[in-house]
Amino acid sequence: MAHRKLEPHEIEQALSQLNAETSQDWVVENEKLSKTFKFKDFQHAFGFMTMCAIYAEKQDHHPEWFNVYNKVSIQLTSHDVSGISQKDFDLAKKMTAFALSV
Repeated sequence: MAHRKLEPHEIEQALSQLNAETSQDWVVENEKLSKTFKFKDFQHAFGFMTMCAIYAEKQDHHPEWFNVYNKVSIQLTSHDVSGISQKDFDLAKKMTAFALSV
């Protein structure tokens, strides 16, 4: 299947599946897949960001994110299709796994 913007019902279904699989609370805000992760301290937050950055670079799919001390706020969207795509859900799932490993 070609890389494309997901339809609203596809986003709703994928979001429900993502949250069920990961036991997390990803949401859609401002047409972006969003979540704020909270870690023990800055070192753990930065470790998480490092793992995500290496993976994202290999996938050529980069998050919009913001870090303050132990919190990392993430927004995912696929700029090349002007919306949320399956690539965003795949990255969200991987980021959740990274967060649980630090």
